[in-house]
Amino acid sequence: MARWLPRSADLTRFCQKLNRVKTLEDDMMETSFNRCLSTIDLTLLGIGGMVGSGLYVLTGTVAKEIAGPAVIVSFIIAGFASLLAALCYAEFGARVPKTGSAYMFTYVSVGEIWAFLIGWNVLLEYMIGGAAVARAWSGYLDSIFNHKIKNFTETHVGTWQVPFLAHYPDFLAAAILLVATAFISFGAKVSSWLNHVFSAISMGVILFILIMGFILAQPKNWSAQEGGFAPYGLSGIMAGTATCFYAFVGFDVIAASSEEARNPQRAVPRAIAFSLGLATGAYILVSVVLTLMVPWHTLDPDSALADAFYRRGYAWAGFLVAAGSICAMNTVLLSNLFSLPRIVYAMAEDGLFFQVFSRVHPRTQVPVVGIVVFGLLMALLALIFDLEALVQFLSIGTLLAYTFVAASIIVLRFQQQKVDAPAPAASGRPSPQPQEVPSTGELKEYESFSDKLQLVDRDKSKEHREPGQLKAAFEPYLEFLSDFYPGEVVTVAVVTLMVSAICLCSILVFGNTHLHLPTWSYSLLLVLFSLGFLLSLLLIWAHEQQHGTQTFQIPLVPLSPALSIVLNIYLMLKLSYMTWLRFAVWLLLGLLVYFGYGIWHSKENLREPRPQRVSARYVVFPSGSLEERVQAVQPSSQPAAGLPDTDTDDCKR
Repeated sequence: MARWLPRSADLTRFCQKLNRVKTLEDDMMETSFNRCLSTIDLTLLGIGGMVGSGLYVLTGTVAKEIAGPAVIVSFIIAGFASLLAALCYAEFGARVPKTGSAYMFTYVSVGEIWAFLIGWNVLLEYMIGGAAVARAWSGYLDSIFNHKIKNFTETHVGTWQVPFLAHYPDFLAAAILLVATAFISFGAKVSSWLNHVFSAISMGVILFILIMGFILAQPKNWSAQEGGFAPYGLSGIMAGTATCFYAFVGFDVIAASSEEARNPQRAVPRAIAFSLGLATGAYILVSVVLTLMVPWHTLDPDSALADAFYRRGYAWAGFLVAAGSICAMNTVLLSNLFSLPRIVYAMAEDGLFFQVFSRVHPRTQVPVVGIVVFGLLMALLALIFDLEALVQFLSIGTLLAYTFVAASIIVLRFQQQKVDAPAPAASGRPSPQPQEVPSTGELKEYESFSDKLQLVDRDKSKEHREPGQLKAAFEPYLEFLSDFYPGEVVTVAVVTLMVSAICLCSILVFGNTHLHLPTWSYSLLLVLFSLGFLLSLLLIWAHEQQHGTQTFQIPLVPLSPALSIVLNIYLMLKLSYMTWLRFAVWLLLGLLVYFGYGIWHSKENLREPRPQRVSARYVVFPSGSLEERVQAVQPSSQPAAGLPDTDTDDCKR
């Protein structure tokens, strides 16, 4: 029976396949897409992805039911939390100007299977998100006409009572998605121009709301007579923050569009910063005027802004608000349809998804197959499915992507940059500079077949340390870590940090409610997992990181990505168990696709070198000289054909 068990070598190779990273091209600016998008184009795409129907609905819902006027503070905290994730996307988008967003960022730094699962979840996230926005767009337009469209459909088409299906087919939602798909397929420039038009109208309506709102503002609506500024206290503010956080998802469309940016190294970070800043300002200011116009406890959660103007005697303003809401939803639709085919294209181009989706139209220079297929699938979802039960699924996919991108930033920052010079030694120490060689004798450079030789007895005070190596100040205390390859300890520390964060957040979320832990064990576990998190953070910080790159870098690494990881995990654990169950089912389907197709067709699979049948031996003589012997590796039973029997390639100093 033992012969059927896999050998350890086979398991090792299998795990290496799962965790292989993407090899980037030398010229990352080379692309089959059309690099035509400017910083303004990317900024408006980001604003369109973030400032959607949430501005017109979410502000009133959170203000009335969760936080009161303190929804302003909730948006400030949520904006800061989103900034942590956005900065990670900005650094990656500038350093790796390739389409694919979180999928691509995970692939180049963490590993293949993790990248595929991130892309697989983002794929469903965009499909459900676009279909849900289309149904909201249809319902909002239908309400303007007193639900005549709904009544006509129910009368002439009929209704059905089937689980997971909508009460009636929404032809209007499907139609708007098909129209948007047609425009997106015309090319990035047409999509950008259309987004400019809708964004300009939406921002004009927002400006009108702010001006009229401040004119009609009544400070007494924040007074104690109306319940005060924070009627639900700190817990209400934090609960509102968790809800408001999802209003800012959408800036990843900028990272997904980096392969079509003219100058992604500068445009992507600036566009993310500008769009997130403008979106945060819009949410905060609209929340201020909304809660100052009417008492917060009298708001209509479904149409707070339109109802506020109606109650102040400006019923005509409701039509402007409705126009702004529809235009804002149009920009979200365009954002989803713009990003989704490009992520699918990146996966197909790498061989992890079906090759047909990697085709780019020669004239429009867009992945037209992906646009058409997923536009039709999105329209089908909006036509017949009940999406209310699936909308929460969007949150877990987004938060998981944020978590892996933040972890990828840490791993990438402590990796050595690929250069033509010899790689550092296996002990984690760099090769010496020429001036470190004694002046007597001939100046030589020594390297083995693996490019990982070091010279002995060099002056450590003049040593230049590469990224991923232990800092000189910590070497006397952590000398045992110097034997690892550069970046190895950091990778293990990142995994430990994430495990500690999961355990810590699990205790915070479930400790008192589901687990019913006594106070002493609750406190003890919090302290233990907090120490594990902090020690992992300190261990990462004790290593050298990359400096002086030409592109944008997120400040305070590893602290900033670590805070983003904790926040994202905490919010994921706050989601319902049904969301996790659906997530698990979708992950299983993704694993079937990966092991059935992706792992075999991956381009990295074709790049894997064949096993080398040589080994290197190093001998350090008492005098400090070093000798290398490269020997053929012969099986114990029979000699290998074509390999010599004697030692070769001896070099001495």
